[in-house]
Amino acid sequence: MSENQMKYRLDTDENRAFLRSMTEDLLRFGHGFPSPGGSSYYLRSDGSPWKEHVRETYVTSRMVHVYTLGHFLGHEGSDALIDAGLKGLSGELHDDKNDGWYPGIDPAGNPQSGKVCYAHAFVILAASSACLAGRKGAERLLEKALEVYDRFFWNEEEGMAADTWDTAFSVLDDYRGLNANMHSVEALLAAADVLEEEKYRKRAGRIIDRVIGWAGKNAWRIPEHYTREWKPDLACNKDRPDDPFKPYGATPGHGIEWSRLITQWAESSFPEDGEEKRRYIEAARKLYERAVDDGWNADGAPGLVYTTDWDGKPVVHDRMHWTLAEAINTSAVLYRVTGASRYSDDYAMFLKYLDEKVLDRENGSWFHQLDRNNQLLETVWPGKPDLYHALQATLIPYHSPGVSIARDLQNLHGGGH
Repeated sequence: MSENQMKYRLDTDENRAFLRSMTEDLLRFGHGFPSPGGSSYYLRSDGSPWKEHVRETYVTSRMVHVYTLGHFLGHEGSDALIDAGLKGLSGELHDDKNDGWYPGIDPAGNPQSGKVCYAHAFVILAASSACLAGRKGAERLLEKALEVYDRFFWNEEEGMAADTWDTAFSVLDDYRGLNANMHSVEALLAAADVLEEEKYRKRAGRIIDRVIGWAGKNAWRIPEHYTREWKPDLACNKDRPDDPFKPYGATPGHGIEWSRLITQWAESSFPEDGEEKRRYIEAARKLYERAVDDGWNADGAPGLVYTTDWDGKPVVHDRMHWTLAEAINTSAVLYRVTGASRYSDDYAMFLKYLDEKVLDRENGSWFHQLDRNNQLLETVWPGKPDLYHALQATLIPYHSPGVSIARDLQNLHGGGH
């Protein structure tokens, strides 16, 4: 095997070095994110702040999480960047009148309308991570974020989270969706690891059970969109198939991401091997394999397509960087848990594609969107808004499959409290 091929193979010194170099490059790339009030600027293709763009709560939360990982890795400047993002989440992005967090604020500082579960889940993740780093105000932020989430989004009877309210939390939209619930699982697992409160892990498991049930009845292609009664709406946004948050059809990247989160939940919920744990790992494998088999090289070119129809045929052929990042993570995690060579082979395939097509060696970070011919496209994700998916893909392959990444880094490197 050549040295270049070794770079792509899990558990080689060359692969570890390749990922370490990307980690540092990504962390350096994002230093310009904080606005004066702390909310995160989108980053342009060269990492400079895009000051004319809306500053969003979920992006700010992701950057707090990212630089908490940087804190544990000893990346210089991380603490100041965490604190800047926390200032934004506790300040200008928070709705002091109605509670909760605005989706974002415009360049003039005017808040966007509505309250969305997706953003609130990321506030929980950010606060959970920042707590581990011992940053001032993080514990209060986590307490507040969980209280708002419990009051307005979590439905204990259904075992799922609602999606969207009006700004005053007075009118709940009829739409229900899995994207917000997927990131709720991530956030709840992080909170469980930080607070040692198993009720959050159990809550994540309730969401997972429903998702597995829906996917199993649909050839392991996950229905994304639902009515208020949680009935799948398989035609949702058929006229707007590349919507960045509610695309039509199946989203292979989400099948892959759910696979990893289910594995994390199973590994943390069932320390000993047994029939129940194996059942969840098997579901995770089916989700991953369906998504990769549908999405990879689906049109004669390498890369994972954004969406497919319900027969697995591509609808939007664009390649999104986050889908690749999740494929890197999940292939490594499934290899760690099962030892099956398919996953380590897939990991090498994804790393090679990343190296050849997705790394931006001129400006830094990863290209966020490519077309079906792997040429740069900026219709859905212009610029390089944040580092969350890419950075985690340089770390998760070498960390515990059953522990949230910030908690595992703290366990390994110390720091915080």
